[in-house]
Amino acid sequence: MAFFPGSTGGIYRQFSVTLIVSIGFSALLALTLTPALCATFLKPHVPENHRKENWLTRRTGRFFTGFNNWFGRTTDRYQGGVARILSRPLRWLAIFIALVGLTVILFSRLPGGFLPQEDQGTVITVVQAPPGATRERTEEAVRQVKEFYNQQDIVTSVFVVRGFSFFGQGQANGMMFTMLKPWEERSGEENSSLALVGKAMGFFTSIKEAMVFALNPPAIAELGIAGGFTFKLEDVGGNGAEALFNARNQLLAAASQSPILAGVRPEGQEDAPQLRVMIDRIQARALGLSIGDVNGTLAIAFGSAYANDFNREGRILRVLLQAEASHRMTPQDVLDLKVRNAAGEMVPFGSFTQVEWTSGAQQLQRYNGYPSMTISGNAAPGQSTGEAMAEMERLANALPEGFAYEWTGMSYEEQQAGGQVGMLLGLSILVVFLLLAALYESWSIPVSVLLVVPLGVLGSVLFTVMRGLSADVYFNVGIITIIGLAAKNAILIVEFAIEQEAEGKTPLEATLEAVKLRLRPIIMTSLAFIGGMIPLFIASGAGAASRIAVGTGVVGGMLAATVLGIFFIPLFYLSIRRWLSKKRPAAPGQAQPEPNHA
Repeated sequence: MAFFPGSTGGIYRQFSVTLIVSIGFSALLALTLTPALCATFLKPHVPENHRKENWLTRRTGRFFTGFNNWFGRTTDRYQGGVARILSRPLRWLAIFIALVGLTVILFSRLPGGFLPQEDQGTVITVVQAPPGATRERTEEAVRQVKEFYNQQDIVTSVFVVRGFSFFGQGQANGMMFTMLKPWEERSGEENSSLALVGKAMGFFTSIKEAMVFALNPPAIAELGIAGGFTFKLEDVGGNGAEALFNARNQLLAAASQSPILAGVRPEGQEDAPQLRVMIDRIQARALGLSIGDVNGTLAIAFGSAYANDFNREGRILRVLLQAEASHRMTPQDVLDLKVRNAAGEMVPFGSFTQVEWTSGAQQLQRYNGYPSMTISGNAAPGQSTGEAMAEMERLANALPEGFAYEWTGMSYEEQQAGGQVGMLLGLSILVVFLLLAALYESWSIPVSVLLVVPLGVLGSVLFTVMRGLSADVYFNVGIITIIGLAAKNAILIVEFAIEQEAEGKTPLEATLEAVKLRLRPIIMTSLAFIGGMIPLFIASGAGAASRIAVGTGVVGGMLAATVLGIFFIPLFYLSIRRWLSKKRPAAPGQAQPEPNHA
């Protein structure tokens, strides 16, 4: 995990390094400090008739004695259940195969994702008026959006940026940053930023002056401007700008009808009205005009030109030349401009110029060398980004020939991460297998340990499905954790069974003795770990979605690996010993016996 590339590898690397350091310290303390603590705190066993009791030991003694008696009876019943399973191994192996098949089916149907949507206490709102809209029209849309946010109890402030947004700049664009109350003051899903985004999008459809989008910030700021997906539609066939525009609108219309998608929107600037000025160069030269003078007059009047600097109150200010706003509002203002000819006479533009209204692109996008347009959106409530991406791909495949698509931002990372899951799980299981093979000096015994892993994965998938989560990066982290934890439970039984066999017992006797003596430590360690994961399982506030994703997978996987594993691990070990490994294995740290030679 520590060597995986990309942004996904960065998340895996943080997890793996943290786990390596913590396990390293745990191993060091187990080998050094724990024996000293045991020698300090543990006392020789004193028979009951020789114990000196007080009021505390009398009260706690009844509880501990009763608990130990109950656990002893439970252990005996558990051992009897294992014995019945071992008497019919083929039947229970068939049940295990069915559980593995169920795990594969559920895992394949689990909705994919990259990162969960996080409540970061902020909502971004983009205001985009029609091309060429006046500042007053944009301001009216901004006013309605501000009124809506100010009416929400969970909002503390609204910061407005005029003339700029993520989609473009100009007087038709604006952007707002809405700050919410602290998480402890707005508990409940209905007061989350995601709920506010959904509520806002419903209200913004009534604003006629502009298109307004409420966006939840991405979980990782460097991977885009908002959560959801980002889709690039490309013209790879040279169909032209108009065909690309029509294909985009066709895709947007189809996406608006899909129940899997929500808030699908174009990004970028639409075509804006433009005034086309057509200069008759022959007529202009006949009138004694220089084309450079004509161009300079237009540029200065309707754009601006730097003249010089002047000093005022100790500050150097620039002088810019430009026509008054009232003289650059209509096409007739262009025709009324005058330019001096070679004879010193002022010639009006109307004598050599024609004008007409047209439209043109304010912004040209290219992606990987192809003309492109950007479409963004979100998954509908109850759907994952993986399902939304699959739906967009399905709709894009219905477009005419000559158009293709690519993913960018978090969507691209999600697509890349989806192809890494199989390799990640495979490498993790391979490393565990090789370590166990070196420990037991056997290629078959580690198989009995690793066969419990699908049971842990089954628990993770079931809990993830029940909570409506997706198979994102944090779910994959939980699955990797389950591989080690499930193997740990199996090692406790298998290692003790090997030691019992080394003392001369049959594989069946050794297995039954191992399950009886190792049940308590398995239950203890499993409950301790599950208890440690409960804060993640029920997390709330900032970053809660990622913690819930990890906690849900690990808690579900650990429960299944424990509840099912304590019955199936003995079956796996005995089946391996009977059918694959006839040779008695050596206990860890004990050399294999040398064969006798005549």
